[in-house]
Amino acid sequence: MSFLDLFRQGDAVTQVVAILLLAMSVSSWVVILWKGWVLHRAGSDVARSTAAFWQAGSVGEGRQKVEAFDRERLVLPLITAAEVPAPGSLASAGDKSQQLTRVLRNALHAVLFKLQFGQVLLATVGSTAPFVGLLGTVWGIYHALTGIANAGQITIDKVSGPVGEALIMTAAGLAVAIPAVLGYNIFGRLIGRIEADLEGFARDLRELLVHPAVAAAAA
Repeated sequence: MSFLDLFRQGDAVTQVVAILLLAMSVSSWVVILWKGWVLHRAGSDVARSTAAFWQAGSVGEGRQKVEAFDRERLVLPLITAAEVPAPGSLASAGDKSQQLTRVLRNALHAVLFKLQFGQVLLATVGSTAPFVGLLGTVWGIYHALTGIANAGQITIDKVSGPVGEALIMTAAGLAVAIPAVLGYNIFGRLIGRIEADLEGFARDLRELLVHPAVAAAAA
């Protein structure tokens, strides 16, 4: 019994479960492939962008160099956000250190939200897909027991179909959940590394802009 045969021969509950598992599988694989490509680029872009920035002679020159390397736009928003807020707004309240802390924090949160996009979907699929498959399993066993009760005796033709349906649903739930869980864990580690690099860059950028004279003297 294949998954297609199961879908054709199953009732409404079986078909809904099969469609739901298929949708979860497709959506999780789309996110896995997309995030794998994005994080692969982001990891190298952040390292090259920060290195190019600190090798520049000024913040303006550093911004131009970062634009050439930052394909995913992860470092550039931090540099752009460090511009002095418009006078008269609440964002300009406090001294320069407080202003930079505020705007860099907001920019960093936006960048991290972009990096973490799709993680909730992978976590949801990984945690719920086995239970969706279990629903199909229980429904298949229910059909097997109903067939035995109606026939009055145990026959292979009454048991094999529903039991095969239950086994396929169990395997399908695990096949959908395992890649999602692995992707979530792997991407979580990669995002954590990139997040640490961005936080370090934001902290160093803030110190540079708050104390430009000290940084120039050290250079």
